[in-house]
Amino acid sequence: MSMSKQEVINEFTRAMQECRNLYVQCGMRISDQYPHLIPEHETDFVAMMDDLHKGLLIKLFVSVSDSDLKLTQEEQWLANLLVHHVWRQSLKNASMNSVISKVRQEATSLRWYSLIRPFDEIAPLREHIAELETLIFRIANLIAKADGEANQSELEIIEKFQRRISGLLHGVGETKRKPEKPRLPASGTVVEAMVVEREKLQAACNLADETPLDMPDEKSPDEPPLAEALGELEKLIGLDAVKTEVKTLINFLDLQNKRKEMGLPSTALSLHLVFKGNPGTGKTTIARILGQVYKTLNILEKGHIVETDRGGLVAEFAGQTAPKANEKINEAMDGILFIDEAYSLVAEKGDDPFGAEALQTLLKRMEDDRERLIVILAGYPDDMDRLLKSNPGLSSRFNQILDFEDYKPGDLGRIFGSLCAHNHYEFNHEVQARLLTGLNWLYQHRDQHFGNGRTVRNLFENSIRHLANRVARQPDITKESLVTFLPEDVEFAEVPSDLLQPEHVADQKFNASCPECGAVLSVEANELGYITVCPACKTEMPTDWAEPIN
Repeated sequence: MSMSKQEVINEFTRAMQECRNLYVQCGMRISDQYPHLIPEHETDFVAMMDDLHKGLLIKLFVSVSDSDLKLTQEEQWLANLLVHHVWRQSLKNASMNSVISKVRQEATSLRWYSLIRPFDEIAPLREHIAELETLIFRIANLIAKADGEANQSELEIIEKFQRRISGLLHGVGETKRKPEKPRLPASGTVVEAMVVEREKLQAACNLADETPLDMPDEKSPDEPPLAEALGELEKLIGLDAVKTEVKTLINFLDLQNKRKEMGLPSTALSLHLVFKGNPGTGKTTIARILGQVYKTLNILEKGHIVETDRGGLVAEFAGQTAPKANEKINEAMDGILFIDEAYSLVAEKGDDPFGAEALQTLLKRMEDDRERLIVILAGYPDDMDRLLKSNPGLSSRFNQILDFEDYKPGDLGRIFGSLCAHNHYEFNHEVQARLLTGLNWLYQHRDQHFGNGRTVRNLFENSIRHLANRVARQPDITKESLVTFLPEDVEFAEVPSDLLQPEHVADQKFNASCPECGAVLSVEANELGYITVCPACKTEMPTDWAEPIN
């Protein structure tokens, strides 16, 4: 059953607003938490992000609606919604034709990569890639099927979007990106590229009405309360041991602050940390929360995070490593320097004078700037143990170690579920059972390169692509079809296919733990996602992300 006119209008309006919220809130996040990533002369980064979202919507609309070289009545409805969203104007049919004609001409100069480039090149925004892809595909599908059925040219353009956007955002299809880059200045940064696209966009949007857009409420620039950081910590899935250690650290620091306020002596404590764990176990996320805590407690003035690795500290030629390392450390002053794969600073075999120089530079700055710099070393458990044993100066300065364990299948499933909830996707118990079965196989066969949360994010993004391809070929579009995963959308390339056959998945059993008394209840695949009663304490308990029984 096709969506009604009003349903299409409501969905398109909501999707455009979600697109704007994504760009603006990401712009605010970078301005507030990572100002060092923006050139000092650029003071309107949030407004630039807002403009980019307008350009993306215009580019999408023109590309899809022009695929059949005509604007249907239903597409004119959406065009009016788009004009109102971008310019806060409602146009009559005569004006609409003139505006769309002008925008169509100018939109050809807008470049796909520059419209989404911040999410690719600004590291903290990469975690929003799946959300961005979801919005792009939702909006493209709504435009294509506004009249109830997508024609062949519209189907082809949607598939082209999928390949294009996925290639640009995921580092595949690099040959597609290269022809665009020479058109930028030789020294072009992501912000400079945004300026270029903004100028093109302003040419496309040159209407008389300059009514300002309603901006969402910005976060107060004041220091966030400690409760906010603790709330962010509690929202994380799993990581129980890490959460306990972080809470203990926060309580200790809060106590020292209160003692200081009362004129009592405080206890000095090294705040440099070692994070040991495989990829995707939440190390960077915890570092960001700690940065917020340190700023809140006035331990650090900014509390921002500067992420780097060996490549950001070690130069290729003699005499260049110390200046390069000092430059990166300077970026992190009054914040946290987060060094990923820190073990690579010390060669496992043979001499490594450049790595040793970077390490000595780091240790000296940690001493010289101990009131303004906190360093977190992160990497694989065994390799981090080797690093700490290699240098007495490291082991003495980094005496707090947090162990990030691999996520179990149930928690990996919860991460998938949170991504679905955040991006407005739904699924049933069949999808859950297939997902947990596949994740269990990956967990049981994991090595130190197991991706944990990253594996789930990749799985989620691939599921979106499968759903997009499936929906694009359906004659009718419904709201449910845009947001509902089917079992075949969740694909595990490494898992033996016989384990994912519907009849095998349906026979799987799972253990659900009662959150109140800890009792374990065995449930069938078709019971996943429901509420049951704990046989021990009679508490109602969810069975959605139970652990597979091996």
